Amino acid sequence: MARHERTLIDNGEYRGGENKVGEAMLRHSALSAEGLSERLFRLLFSGLVYPQIWEDPEVDMEAMALAEGHRIVTIGSGGCNMLAYLSRLPGRIDVVDLNRHHIALNRLKLAAFRHLPTYEDVLRHFIGHKKRGNVEAYDRFIAPHLDQETRDHWNHRGLTARRRITVFNGNIYHKGLLGRFIGTGHAIARLHGVKLKDITAARSIAEQEHFFETRVAPLFDKPAIRWATSRKSSLFGLGIPPQQFDELASVSADGSVAPVLKNRLRRLACGFPIENNYFAWQAFARRYAAPGEGPLPAYLRPDYYDAIKKAAPRVEVHHESVTDLLSRKPEASVDRYCLLDAQDWMTPHQLNGLWREITRTAAPGARVVFRTAAEASILADRLDPGLTSRWTYRETESLAFTHNDRSAIYGGFHLYELNDA
Repeated sequence: MARHERTLIDNGEYRGGENKVGEAMLRHSALSAEGLSERLFRLLFSGLVYPQIWEDPEVDMEAMALAEGHRIVTIGSGGCNMLAYLSRLPGRIDVVDLNRHHIALNRLKLAAFRHLPTYEDVLRHFIGHKKRGNVEAYDRFIAPHLDQETRDHWNHRGLTARRRITVFNGNIYHKGLLGRFIGTGHAIARLHGVKLKDITAARSIAEQEHFFETRVAPLFDKPAIRWATSRKSSLFGLGIPPQQFDELASVSADGSVAPVLKNRLRRLACGFPIENNYFAWQAFARRYAAPGEGPLPAYLRPDYYDAIKKAAPRVEVHHESVTDLLSRKPEASVDRYCLLDAQDWMTPHQLNGLWREITRTAAPGARVVFRTAAEASILADRLDPGLTSRWTYRETESLAFTHNDRSAIYGGFHLYELNDA
């Protein structure tokens, strides 16, 4: 899933404007099939995409060996991972994103931890269950501490004349491009007599496997679904741009990504106990579990709350690319980097520009983590050898982290460590 997630990292050729994400990813003429596909994706990606992030922060933190005092640069997306990182009391986190909706969401989440009175108030605001009092809590405790741009974002009134902030009185995870995509998937399954939420009643992995193989897997053999998943636009709702679709479809004989999607959904459904996987709850139940019913995201766990609240002032959120942010930082000033899957979207020129800045700003022992749609790391044949030689690919550990990532939707998790000088 493009995160990101999601966030594009541009090469510095585009500056300003409202749709930084869209302009960064255009590669083909508007009159070509590829160009039309890119522009459709740009249009869809201009709003809120990810109400929650789809990378496992527990895997991130273990791979980064994240410790107190570390200086981190990360792509923002839905902000869940950034908040989880704060539980380790880093020295500083710089969050970047080119999507203004993600910027506003990250700033809102940080302000909520800093200024809502209790853990229960934070949980009520972000758990996604319908709570009518969340807007009142926002107005009283959060809004006065936001910058004007972010307040304007959440106070904006759309076609319904309701303020944007009212999404927190309902289930925000039904919103955004990803939320609507998951909702569409549920509707299609119901048309075939399958209620996906029923998997949350499973009491063992064996029961999860039985549900998936008998109820979910057969859906991918339906001609209409195979036809739909052979179209690039069918996966735009997952945040998968045309470039990533091509990577996924390359392993299928008929150009459909249905086999890849089925295998990755199988891993999400069956690879981990349902009571330990909040990603599966979001995918199959379209909500987080209630306290005591099932797992919560790391940043909403009560044992993380005090540390996140304490460290929240150490975060700065930037509406720009990673490359541009790093270009202003001193040498050897960053300890950890999290790039989500943004490199899948990049040209070789952009990729090398990014890694020149990463290498320049990397402190001794620095680590970089990222994910890819395909299984293999994309750096081996695209990065300048002079840059590649500065880093060690931790391949064995990367395979283990890929296996342990509960979101289960990526082909590979990758860890690179700066070589000793």
